[in-house]
Amino acid sequence: MKALITGASSGIGRDMARYLSKVGYDLVIVARRCDLLEELKQDLKTDVKIECMDLSSKENCEELFAANQEIDLLVNNAGFGDFGKFEETDLEKELTMIDTNIKSLHILTKLYVTQMKQKNHGRILNVASIAGFMSGPMMATYYATKNYVVSLSKAINKELQKENSNVSVSVLCPGPVNTNFDKVANVKFSLKGLSSEYVAKYAIDQTLQGRKVIIPGTMMKLIYLGNKLAPTCISLEIAYHSQRRKYENKSAK
Repeated sequence: MKALITGASSGIGRDMARYLSKVGYDLVIVARRCDLLEELKQDLKTDVKIECMDLSSKENCEELFAANQEIDLLVNNAGFGDFGKFEETDLEKELTMIDTNIKSLHILTKLYVTQMKQKNHGRILNVASIAGFMSGPMMATYYATKNYVVSLSKAINKELQKENSNVSVSVLCPGPVNTNFDKVANVKFSLKGLSSEYVAKYAIDQTLQGRKVIIPGTMMKLIYLGNKLAPTCISLEIAYHSQRRKYENKSAK
């Protein structure tokens, strides 16, 4: 069995690689930082191929697919966020975020799900966020990208189910996780994050068991249910006030 993991150089992607290698998967690990991928490779027990590339480029996504055809599990994990008022955040960073969080995931999912359907075998795990179920003032673009990932993944999986395909698409929707996401997004979350190792193992186990929407942690499951029950205007107001405190603390420094 072989898995391909994007965004594998750190955080959840790195720990998914470690866990999948531990349970016997050969790996293709993908990220921009070759040095970090080389370090990770030394920790892994199974066969590992390194692909150093920026997946915000369509051509790189197509090149990655062309060079790695025999994949049983695709993990679309590459992505990042940003924090701040919409008119204040950097446009170029946001466009790169859209290319990474949405475009690369869309391209790789389309290419691999098409191939997997032909073989009638394979799984895809798209990494979203609990943010994918709501709107996020002060992180508007990031939340919007994760809404796209959740919606796309659920829709594709329904198509596959209706065709009785053995291919499935799962979507991982964690809350805060102890990774370097906070540093890149320039934000500090008020809720305590789950460990990256726990989220990685939980996500892979649930994916291999056929779970389609994966939400690690009791608190995030409660937040998910509360968001479903609350009117949109209420959930938006709660989100705004929560994020505004972070914005004010950041501005005061």
